[in-house]
Amino acid sequence: MDSVPALDEPLKKVLGPATAKVMAEHLGLHTVGDLLHHYPRRYEERGQLTHLADLPMDEHVTVVAQVADARLHTFASSRAPRGKGQRLEVTITDGSGRLQLVFFGAGVHKPHKELLPGTRAMFAGKVSVFNRRLQLAHPAYELLREDAEETVETWAGALIPIYPATAKLESWKIGKALQTVLPSAQEAADPLPGPLREGRGLVTLPEALLKIHRPHTKADIEEARARLKWDEAFVLQVALARRRHADAQLPAVPRRPRPDGILAAFDDRLPFTLTEGQRKVSEEIFADLATDHPMHRLLQGEVGSGKTMVALRAMLAVVDAGGQAAMLAPTEVLAQQHHRSVTEMMGDLAQGGMLGGADDATKVVLLTGSMGAAARRQALLDLATGEAGIVIGTHALIEDKVQFHDLGLVVVDEQHRFGVEQRDALRGKGKQPPHLLVMTATPIPRTVAMTVFGDLETSVLDQLPAGRSPIASHVVPAADKPHFLARAWERVREEVEKGHQAYVVCPRIGDEEDGAKAKKKSPEDEAEKRPPLAVLDTAEQLARGPLAGLRVDVLHGRMPPDDKDAVMRRFAAGEVDVLVATTVIEVGVNVPNATAMVIMDADRFGVSQLHQLRGRVGRGSAPGLCLLVTEMPEASPARQRLNAVASTLDGFELSRIDLEQRREGDVLGQAQSGTRSSLRMLAVIDDEEVIAEAREEAARIVAGDPDLERLPALRTALDALLDEEREQYLEKG
Repeated sequence: MDSVPALDEPLKKVLGPATAKVMAEHLGLHTVGDLLHHYPRRYEERGQLTHLADLPMDEHVTVVAQVADARLHTFASSRAPRGKGQRLEVTITDGSGRLQLVFFGAGVHKPHKELLPGTRAMFAGKVSVFNRRLQLAHPAYELLREDAEETVETWAGALIPIYPATAKLESWKIGKALQTVLPSAQEAADPLPGPLREGRGLVTLPEALLKIHRPHTKADIEEARARLKWDEAFVLQVALARRRHADAQLPAVPRRPRPDGILAAFDDRLPFTLTEGQRKVSEEIFADLATDHPMHRLLQGEVGSGKTMVALRAMLAVVDAGGQAAMLAPTEVLAQQHHRSVTEMMGDLAQGGMLGGADDATKVVLLTGSMGAAARRQALLDLATGEAGIVIGTHALIEDKVQFHDLGLVVVDEQHRFGVEQRDALRGKGKQPPHLLVMTATPIPRTVAMTVFGDLETSVLDQLPAGRSPIASHVVPAADKPHFLARAWERVREEVEKGHQAYVVCPRIGDEEDGAKAKKKSPEDEAEKRPPLAVLDTAEQLARGPLAGLRVDVLHGRMPPDDKDAVMRRFAAGEVDVLVATTVIEVGVNVPNATAMVIMDADRFGVSQLHQLRGRVGRGSAPGLCLLVTEMPEASPARQRLNAVASTLDGFELSRIDLEQRREGDVLGQAQSGTRSSLRMLAVIDDEEVIAEAREEAARIVAGDPDLERLPALRTALDALLDEEREQYLEKG
């Protein structure tokens, strides 16, 4: 017997070097096993046998007929200017009617030799009309010998697998290659433990592979899919369960707040009561912090549900226990905002070592890339000595120079803005692994996927704090109904006249070089033909036109940090009526007096982003208003997306819509990088039940046999799923 197991055999040995090279380069397929797991995207039926007399237009049909005549024409064309173009026209008849077949170019040679008058064959293709006559262009055909009854039935009823293909390798060539390797499926090692498979009535892996590639009936396809979905869910869940198990073995310092410490002092001064949700989630976090292995928790909260308050109480609990807490924010504007709001909430409790500081006070320092050298030196010193209990910063926190006295908790705000490597670098700054709390306002697709797969413990805040107002959202179809846009600007004026403020959000800044102006255009609609609206142009037009007389200012990411901060301060102080901005205001910006937001070219933003942006209004006692301006036509997918955002304030519901539209990317690979997904059968949203059940089974198996010593086939499947890059990715969390 070969030393290489059949499924590990390199494709170049089985299929030849040329085909193997295309498969490796364009489809990422290297071994027989890879090819067997390259599943059909869909199946074509060759059509039920149809009489030529009643052929339906634009449908795939299969007909059995006899060749009446065949003629080869030559013609001149741009490709063949000297009259060397060739077109083969074949007329077929079945007694009920006649039909023309056409073949062009190099495709004429084989049928010209084979489709001679009097030949009977089966033809399959799509019916179209040319010169008012029905025709099939380049149909597939199978010649019928004598005694062909059986062939007719089996060929016509067959389900033809259509594979994800490339320009270099058509689906039918992949199908042929599969025909060659399919016998090896018998040797596929089954990763599902026998009792589990039998208990759930699933077919064996070899049977599933045969049925997915060569189904006789639609029931075969369903059986195969059910089984292969289970494989994907289960193997992935085992990977996550083993990681949770390994995390539980890591040492961490338990952090328990003192009954009379800084947390108690902070709680005593709160001018409001925490919501039920905030209290419950805080208890979950405190219970995790008190254990001797690292917390690994995801805090999902609606926009404005008070996540920052929950995170601050967790940080204070760690300070109470003698540790330090770091909060990582995605942008400088946000880091500065968090620093400002945390020091305001804490009052003299944030003035550790200063005159007038409370007895239990600690220092809260800010660390960003654009700080002056002296302020930066002082912040680094405060962290190294332990003088500062809380640090809030951007990526600057991750640099080598930053040393902590005793890092106990890392809070990551808006997880999707941070790479795994960055979180990992920060976690590496603790003497023992620090506890980790990840916060997100809109569960974006990868987070949703990971949550469904459950490698993080999850806490959910779904109540709005008292005093927060609802936000009304409306789509403004500027192209269909220009007067709606005029009314939108009137509404902004009305809000300002009531003493409130407004945001206008644009997709672009407007000072880009011409070449970088517009991204590659999508042909969705005429509206996509122009570049997206820009902050600088829009601010100028509004100040001169519909919002003349109001105090209009701009904010965008390319402004110097001090200028950005100055604009935000003026807006927060009520000295600016309308702030025209990019998505730099998307997270964390908190101006309770801002009640209206107009999002220009709203179709250029993602669902989650729109939901995030809208969360900037309605933060005070007056109701919020969000107007989504678009030029997209009513029936377009972009408009349906905007209608979905306008119809619900439930971020979890919206994240599901977002995920259904964008698919989940690779749950184990880099977030939304568009790399090939390790999930081929499993759809995270549709198969939630399979995933939940697989998670339970995986947890049970890993608890009893963490190293999977009794399940070698499952270990092999796990190694195949977790190549080195993904293994590290899981390790880093």
